[in-house]
Amino acid sequence: MKLRTHWSAWPVLAGLTSTCLLGCGVGLGDQSGKDAHVVVGMSDSVLATDPASGYDPGSWLVFNNVFQSLLSFPNGATEPRPEAAEKCFFTDKLVKTYRCTLKEDLKFSSGDPLTAEDVKFTFDRILRIDDPAGPAVMFHNLKSVETPDDRTVVFRLGVSDATFPSKIASGAGAIVSRHHYDGNALRKDGKAIGSGPYKLDSFSEEEAIFSVNEEYGGTAEVRNEGIRLKFFHADRSALKKALIEGRVDLARGLIAQDLAEMENGSGRRGVDVVEGAGVEVQHLVFNMRHPVAGKLAVRKALAHLLDREALVKEVHRGTAIPLYSIIPSGITGHNTAFFDTYGATPSRTAAATALRSAGVTDKVELTLWSTPERYGPTTDRALKEIADQLNSSGLFRANVESVPLGQYEKDIAAGKYGVYVKGWVPDYPDADNFTAPFFGEGNVLNNHYDNDTITRTLIPRTAAESDRAAAQEEFDRLQDIVARDLPLLPVWQGKQYVAVRDDIRGHQYCLDASTVFRFWELYRRSG
Repeated sequence: MKLRTHWSAWPVLAGLTSTCLLGCGVGLGDQSGKDAHVVVGMSDSVLATDPASGYDPGSWLVFNNVFQSLLSFPNGATEPRPEAAEKCFFTDKLVKTYRCTLKEDLKFSSGDPLTAEDVKFTFDRILRIDDPAGPAVMFHNLKSVETPDDRTVVFRLGVSDATFPSKIASGAGAIVSRHHYDGNALRKDGKAIGSGPYKLDSFSEEEAIFSVNEEYGGTAEVRNEGIRLKFFHADRSALKKALIEGRVDLARGLIAQDLAEMENGSGRRGVDVVEGAGVEVQHLVFNMRHPVAGKLAVRKALAHLLDREALVKEVHRGTAIPLYSIIPSGITGHNTAFFDTYGATPSRTAAATALRSAGVTDKVELTLWSTPERYGPTTDRALKEIADQLNSSGLFRANVESVPLGQYEKDIAAGKYGVYVKGWVPDYPDADNFTAPFFGEGNVLNNHYDNDTITRTLIPRTAAESDRAAAQEEFDRLQDIVARDLPLLPVWQGKQYVAVRDDIRGHQYCLDASTVFRFWELYRRSG
């Protein structure tokens, strides 16, 4: 991605607070004059309908519902299971050769059969096009794709990678038809031909309309007649208004204040707020070459002063939890390295000791850089709260600067910022996706941090471990090194939220650590 991953603008969950979630009747057909489609509104935009290009949350929402992958993440699962494939497995102990057998009689929505050649075409196409805004970065380790017969696909990897199944189960693994896509160019007509549970009937700036794909032969059981997806393009006020007025059945991407107000009963009018644990994270990133932030003593002082509890309470209104790890809770590999090293309670004494031991006696002048255009309207408020915490210690003179996204990314790449904010929504629910993109070769942080032990030993070892739980010791060591070196400082882990009209059901199955939003689970309660 240049920044080619899911840096998101809002906390994205897996619990439930609504009543009558099951057993109230699956409302198919006439609903007293209501649209037979479930209407979903979201603040994110869809940047692409071609899987070789889209690498953003909105686009992957489309891909996960219109296209199939060989594997998928079932409700509540972080381990992928067969979807278009009948079975998949590594054929070697080095986890470098991965073999899949397709289910019989799979078809695209066009009626064309889905064969192993389409799978090979899909991955070859992604790598050949290598779109800067696409998922090719996830498959640079893929050396070749072979098709011994119509139902068999063999992936050969350059280096060991036990996370490859999760990668192809994500939106990056969406299978396209070789008869409807150019192998050398992106499709730009806003149309899509897939083999998933839904067909994309139309796509515009205002909305996308999905109908049920009668040719679908996968594991999903569709519980509605179709989905109408309305785009609000970051206008969260308009999204909230549409939900309250009943023009939208379910809203994704409302801000913390709106969610808190609706949860407290203000302006709800038949709306439920559904909450649960999520895996979106946000960090403060330090430029290791900056004259101020590049000093370990300054970074340690900031780590000792950060009051995460106050931040999530005052700014995020409880829609996030304090994060003390680069791997969030709920993901195998999580530990509490930053809690263990710097504690949960702010300590001016420890911060002052860190500064004085490095000979820093004057107040530290520091600017925290933000871009709410990418990370949402609470970002500036959160950084101002952090700056206030630093200044109240008497050790810092900190301020906040907020800039447009384009300038933000260019300035980071040019090394102009000492401290800046980054958020992350994973491509797949594995600790590797919270470590390799940040600390591997060509990492996305652009903060000039390189640790040979992490890059050349720990990341390759964890990637090669097929038993993900067995990689815990190596992930612990990696996180302990990061807590010591402080190239970044974890701040919060987001909960996921949706707000729904009280006649909508199934939403709890759309919200888990996989971040897959399953259209097929939504339905309108009958009666």
